[in-house]
Amino acid sequence: MDPHRRAVLLRASRMDLSVLIPAFNERSRIVGTIDGLRSFLASRPWEHEIIVVDDGSDDGTAEVVAEAAPARPEVRCLRSDRNRGKGAAVRLGLEAARGRVIGFIDADDKTDAAALDEVFRVLSSGADIAIGDRTLPGSDIRTPRRPYREWGSAQFRRLTRWWLGLGELPDTQCGFKFFRAPVMRGLFEAARVDGYMFDVEVLLLATRAGYSIARVPVRWRDDPDSRFRPLSGSLRNLRELRRIRRMHR
Repeated sequence: MDPHRRAVLLRASRMDLSVLIPAFNERSRIVGTIDGLRSFLASRPWEHEIIVVDDGSDDGTAEVVAEAAPARPEVRCLRSDRNRGKGAAVRLGLEAARGRVIGFIDADDKTDAAALDEVFRVLSSGADIAIGDRTLPGSDIRTPRRPYREWGSAQFRRLTRWWLGLGELPDTQCGFKFFRAPVMRGLFEAARVDGYMFDVEVLLLATRAGYSIARVPVRWRDDPDSRFRPLSGSLRNLRELRRIRRMHR
C-alpha cells in the first residue's frame, strides 16, 4: 500500500483492534474460530475487525469465509495467489489492517481470545508488544502436547536461546501476538522470513530494537490434527533458524 494512503487511512480510523487469522486449508475449522473470537469481542468495548488471510488454500477455505462474511460485517477475507507461508500471510493482512493494535491468532483456535484483556492492559501500561506464553505459571494448558512434541519444543527453546539470544522469551511459537500498530509495521518491513519461523525473526528484531515485550498467560489446548511433521518439520525449522542467524548477525 502507498505510504501516504496508509497514513490517511490510519488517521481516519478509530479502529481499536485488528485481528489477523492466517489460514491454509482450514475449511473445516475457520468459521468456528471466527465465531469464537467474535463472541468474545462482542462483550468488549473495542472497535475491531477480523481479517482472514487465505494463504493459497486449495480446499475452499476462502470460499467458506466469503460465504460467512455477509452475516459477520467485521470479517474480511484476503487471498494470496499461492501458498507463501504464514509470515507472508500475516504481512498481507497487516497491509490492510486499520487498528491501533494489530496482531494474529492461529486459525485452529488453540489459544483462548480471553487473553486479549491482558494484552490491552500491558499495552496500555507501556509495552510495545504482547505475546502469549504457555510457559508462564498463570497459563492454563487444557490439552497438553504429546511427549515427543514437548521434548521437541524444549530443544527448540534451547536453540533460540543459544543461537539467537532469546532466552528471556521461552515461547516464541505461541500463535498469539499483538503489537502497537507502528511497531508491527516497522518490524515487518525489516523482516525477511515468510515461513513458519517468522515469529522468531520478528522477536529477534524487536529485542535488538529495544522494544518492550510483555509475556501474557494464555489458556491453550493442543491440536490433535496438527500438520507438523516431527522429522521434516524440525529439519525445516533448523534451516530457518540458521538463515535468521546468518541474516541478523
